Amino acid sequence: MGRDADGSTLLSRRTYDESDVRIRPGKGSRPRTKDRPAHLDAAEAMVVSVDRGRWGCVLGGDPARPVVAMRARELGRTPVVVGDRVAVVGDLSGRPDTLARIVRVEERTTVLRRTADDTDPFERIVVANAEQLLIVVALADPPPRTGLVERSMVAAYAGGLDPVLCLTKSDLADPAEFTAQFADLDVRVMLAGQDRDLTELREMLTGKVTALIGHSGVGKSTLVNRLVPDADRAIGAVSGVGKGRHTSTQSVALPLPGGGWVIDTPGIRSFGLAHIGADNVIAAFSDLAEAVEACPRGCTHLGPPADPECALDELEGKSRRRAMAVRALLTAIAANETW
Repeated sequence: MGRDADGSTLLSRRTYDESDVRIRPGKGSRPRTKDRPAHLDAAEAMVVSVDRGRWGCVLGGDPARPVVAMRARELGRTPVVVGDRVAVVGDLSGRPDTLARIVRVEERTTVLRRTADDTDPFERIVVANAEQLLIVVALADPPPRTGLVERSMVAAYAGGLDPVLCLTKSDLADPAEFTAQFADLDVRVMLAGQDRDLTELREMLTGKVTALIGHSGVGKSTLVNRLVPDADRAIGAVSGVGKGRHTSTQSVALPLPGGGWVIDTPGIRSFGLAHIGADNVIAAFSDLAEAVEACPRGCTHLGPPADPECALDELEGKSRRRAMAVRALLTAIAANETW
């Protein structure tokens, strides 16, 4: 069994983007050729929205230079998702009713993936090239659910993103009890109560690409509106596809006033992790990755009784506490607890 660049196992699994559209070619379609043009004069762009086979892009990462593009025929069904860095050709004026072509998807530095459930063989790429994953959780009304937090953290670690807990409605409940269970993972915690000053959070987001994830009703939309003034207008400006608005089923990248982007993802109903194994998560921690090299073949790193010789049990101090926190995370996912 092989692995891809970010450590995910390569099974008989296809990878899709979040709005994969099936297109049936006409009878007169020409056969594809393996000889693709180099497109050396293509412009660099960032994908900020996706809707029904059209991609909203910004040239050079500049929100003031939007274009709408289609996926070039030679790319076939290559997934193109929000956050992707792409090369575009054609009409780059951005005028109404003009259309550019995406001819190349650059190598991704990070990938946030999910499956429909833990048995689904099909991966879906939610966001590409985000540096951080802001996991938005309400401390009350509704009460916090650790299942999404655990799954989001696992997906972040496996995909190369730094997870950050963002707690809304912090004026209604003490965050200490909830955050204590993740303390040994060294996850950064930000408070975002309705009346709380967001200066520290804004500083953490400025200049970076950050994806936001959270259950419906936790205040994610309210938070986005506080971070991005006139967010509705910004959504219309950067999407430029379909009806020119953000639909509830797609992600959209919004420019922050001080620089950087927040990628607002839809409210999550399910977050499957069929594509992720324990090694993918452990690889995010250099001390743990080094330790498990001494594990016997086939070790799941979940400890006794299944793995009585797991090398994580030989660690001491902070590394041991982190190892046990990671193990608890993996055990909860394996048991499908609190989801």
